[in-house]
Amino acid sequence: MASETEIRPFRVDMPDAAIADLRRRIAATRWPGKELVDDRSQGVQLATSRELARYWTTEYDWRACEARLNALPQFTTEIDGVGVHFIHVRSRHENALPLIMTHGWPGSVIELLETVGPLTDPTAHGGSAGDAFHLVLPSIPGYGFSAEPAELGWYAGRVAQAWAELMHRLGYTRYVAQGGDQGAAVTDAMGRQAPEGLAGIHMNLLVTALGGGAMPADTEQERAALEQTKTFRATGFGYFLEQATRPQTIGYALLDSPLALAAWMLDHDTDAYYKISRAFVGKQHSGGLTRDHILDNITLYWLTGTGASAARSYWESARAQALAAGQAPPPVTVPVGFTTFPGEIFRAPRSWVELGYPTLTYFHEADRGGHFAAWEEPELFATEVRAAFKPLR
Repeated sequence: MASETEIRPFRVDMPDAAIADLRRRIAATRWPGKELVDDRSQGVQLATSRELARYWTTEYDWRACEARLNALPQFTTEIDGVGVHFIHVRSRHENALPLIMTHGWPGSVIELLETVGPLTDPTAHGGSAGDAFHLVLPSIPGYGFSAEPAELGWYAGRVAQAWAELMHRLGYTRYVAQGGDQGAAVTDAMGRQAPEGLAGIHMNLLVTALGGGAMPADTEQERAALEQTKTFRATGFGYFLEQATRPQTIGYALLDSPLALAAWMLDHDTDAYYKISRAFVGKQHSGGLTRDHILDNITLYWLTGTGASAARSYWESARAQALAAGQAPPPVTVPVGFTTFPGEIFRAPRSWVELGYPTLTYFHEADRGGHFAAWEEPELFATEVRAAFKPLR
């Protein structure tokens, strides 16, 4: 009998019938009337959804995405009772630093694929051999090819513990961690748990400023960031609130209608939405946010049926936060790197980052990129990760 800790090779091979069913469901979509405004203030615009549907059914090729995934070493292993899928690419360079990188929502490992080359083979991307990483890209339980948790408790902190076990299981005794969005919450938790071997962390979303606590507003930069967080909570918070309180309710739509799933995933922050919308309606993509890459990610959610289980991760985080109300979280004791990208939900000022992470050793304001920085600007993102962890080599 196979050991529970066994690491098994994995390949993606979705049945033709599932792809045919996807196209049939898109064709059967009942469309709403056009929004009554000229912007996204009523939600995902009809023209964007119609062009996405047209391209999805007539030009998009899921098999090309499968080939991209299957060209990389993929594995599954059981951790804490849940099957975990991960990509594991070892660098050809000696002394490469092991790095575990966590995706966000509405992302998946798809959003990180273009960073594999720059991070594992830096000499081919303007870096030096001393910048190389052994790269581990796991799928959060309930997302993509990882199994759906069958019990409560899979909040960011438990995922962080699973990642420490994964790195131990892979034989890494010293490693670093990176994350944005949900991945930033997991990486923050890893920094607070400080498992043996974790040498440092890097994030590109400041989760310590999203908890609802008062943040300093003394400087112009701080006041601008505060206004951005207020705007997000007033006009971009719908998906967050629904998933944090009623993930099962929205889950019926996400599992039944491909266009409902697509619209739900597109309706994120304003910057990312308009970039994605232009990729379809204007045929002008922003870096790696191409039509095909966007649909690779949405189709992954659809074919794995993980719309509802991924949404539950927000409910789990909200529940964990409520249970810990009034308790100060453990401090982060490992070195912290942070990059703020101009198109992020809010541009975190250094003062806010230092408040949450007194062990900050690297801070940089990038000149381009947004919430999906690794996806949109993979080369720039890789440069930031290299710079953040350079002192730890």
